[in-house]
Amino acid sequence: MRNSLYLITLGTLIISCGTQQKTAKKISPTLPNAPKPIVQVKKPEIKEEDGEYYRVNIADITKNDNTASYGSIVSANPAGFKIVKTYFPAIGQNFRQRYVILHYTVLNDEKSIATLTQQSVSAHYLVSTLPDKEIYQLVDENKRSYHAGVSNWRKDQNLNDTSIGIEIVNLGYTTDSLNNRVFYPYPEEQFKKVAALVKDIVTRYNIPPTNILAHSDIAPTRKQDPGPLFPWKRLYDEYQIGMWYDETAKQTFLNQILTTNDIALQYNNPEFVSKIQQQLVQFGYTLSVNGVWDKTTKQTIEAFQFHFRPSDYSGILDAETWAILQALIQKYPQK
Repeated sequence: MRNSLYLITLGTLIISCGTQQKTAKKISPTLPNAPKPIVQVKKPEIKEEDGEYYRVNIADITKNDNTASYGSIVSANPAGFKIVKTYFPAIGQNFRQRYVILHYTVLNDEKSIATLTQQSVSAHYLVSTLPDKEIYQLVDENKRSYHAGVSNWRKDQNLNDTSIGIEIVNLGYTTDSLNNRVFYPYPEEQFKKVAALVKDIVTRYNIPPTNILAHSDIAPTRKQDPGPLFPWKRLYDEYQIGMWYDETAKQTFLNQILTTNDIALQYNNPEFVSKIQQQLVQFGYTLSVNGVWDKTTKQTIEAFQFHFRPSDYSGILDAETWAILQALIQKYPQK
């Protein structure tokens, strides 16, 4: 059961997770042992016995239907009248929660808490770097948090409306002497927290694998989080969460590509570029099909590589990236 949380006074400074300047200063990976309490306003007491709760999920996942009533029940209180639930719940309803979006904060534990509770950016959950058993809930799951910004995936946009946002404390990246990005890893205990949290959420809301995404997937021209070091394949292999390609299918497509030598022969052909752009759109990304290797297309390929080909995130299409893309389209077609 999810407790109703307090409203927090919003600040005027808006900062967005994930975006970093290429000239970022060297950041020490040493993090504080524990965040200090952030107390600036008097918070309402949370009473678990208050309110009504419906604990039966009536979804039929075999019909791709997430209709249910699960969680807190918020009802009207009209003066002089009584709300009764004799016929509750109606079948004709569904969850707001259709996506899970993963982010990194680019801040340490203490600053992450302060920012996500005192500013006008937020998330439903925050996962710290501390090796404990705690995960911070910041926003009621039934309410919208402000974590995704301008965002698109497949036929949906403005994903704040339909998603649960999970922020992971991570410094993002710094740059080396050659101005290459050096991303920070995720501690093992932190990964386990994230995995258990996502597993619980997607199970309760019947969220499909195609809707468990990185911030960079839904906003590839603006965001890099949670970056190439977040272990998406482990999430898939060990927890059966999210998308991943079948190795056999990938190898089949890769052999075809290498045999025909299409990339080398057609790389700068506008028809070939349009074909790749169309396939990226077919998988779920949003970009213009214009036959040009423009900045948006490169950033979209980079976001794809962050998620599915983290060994090389140059933003340049190569044979393996193309084979993985085709294998994923085959496995997860849009309905």
